[in-house]
Amino acid sequence: MKTSDFIIFISTVLTIYGIGNFYVFYHGLQALSGYQWIKPYYVIVFILLALSYIAARFLQAYNYNSISDIFLLIGSFWLAALLYFFLISLTVDILRGINHFITIFPAFINFNYEKSKVVVLTISVLTVTVLLVYGYFNAREPIINKIELNLSKENSKNSTLNIVAISDIHLGPLSSGKWFDDIVTKINSLNPDVILLAGDVIDEDIKPVLDRNLGDHLLNLKSKYGIYAITGNHEYIGGVEPAVKYLTDHNITVLRDTAVLINNQFFLAGREDRDIERFSGKKRKSVEELLAGVDNKYPVIVMNHQPTQLDELTSKGIDLSISGHTHHGQFFPNNLITNMIYEVSKGLVKKEDTWVYVSTGLGTWGPPIRIGNKPEIVNFIINNK
Repeated sequence: MKTSDFIIFISTVLTIYGIGNFYVFYHGLQALSGYQWIKPYYVIVFILLALSYIAARFLQAYNYNSISDIFLLIGSFWLAALLYFFLISLTVDILRGINHFITIFPAFINFNYEKSKVVVLTISVLTVTVLLVYGYFNAREPIINKIELNLSKENSKNSTLNIVAISDIHLGPLSSGKWFDDIVTKINSLNPDVILLAGDVIDEDIKPVLDRNLGDHLLNLKSKYGIYAITGNHEYIGGVEPAVKYLTDHNITVLRDTAVLINNQFFLAGREDRDIERFSGKKRKSVEELLAGVDNKYPVIVMNHQPTQLDELTSKGIDLSISGHTHHGQFFPNNLITNMIYEVSKGLVKKEDTWVYVSTGLGTWGPPIRIGNKPEIVNFIINNK
């Protein structure tokens, strides 16, 4: 990524973040207008919350430690809280605007306006707190999504393939070793023939993964034919070569625009993440180049982290494409945005002769919460009859 593009991106993000924080801060301050004694505490707490994520990023640039982790945890939760407080404040403003022209508020609100503001603030804080607590525990309880597909390929007749696919683990400073151990146990209980990691295994910087030996948990994964991964955009954000080396050192085969025949039973192809061009200036292979030499008389499975340009995958002999990246928005109402951006934000669809699956992912990015969807482990049973 060019330096100028990075500066523009960061400036835009910080501007939006600043405006959002000011909007919410102002509404909270207005709600406390009759309680002068509490305002100084409100200002101090709000500033600490608003700056915690930025402070964590600056601290991480020098060294990952318990202090940066605490700031990151607080700041990550605040990112989600800020969104919900912003939406609540916006809703209140819209209702107030309507009430100015057409009376829609009950009389007791209009006559006790100052007290009503405090009540709304209190209810808002309690509601957002409940949402964050629910979202945190929901994000730590993945479902196992079983999907059975029937193919009819000339080779590998009368065979059944048991695949476990996961995406977007996002191993990083907020990852728990116990959480990952539980994930490994659930995956191994499915007795997979092969395990597929569809990108964003590592969140960004490899250092917290190294410091916490999170990769050691990967060594406990068990499958008959091995574990295969592809790069995601977050591997590129944090440094793709160290990430790939780390995965390779932990018995994972990273497919980088390559295809392999596994157990003389099926072809597996892994696309380089599309962000390769943004970060390195190189272009990834086209689907035609990727599949050159692949015999589509066998079942053909492609891993492609970001589910964009899905039409490129059809009419190429691909039976199943597996993606992640979207998190299906991770928490409501972001799923409404991913539904608009991506042709498929989650789940299984058939495009001509190709099944396309987009996983909601396993981990989280930013706020460690999920609201409106569940993290998932996908278990494909593929019958070739």
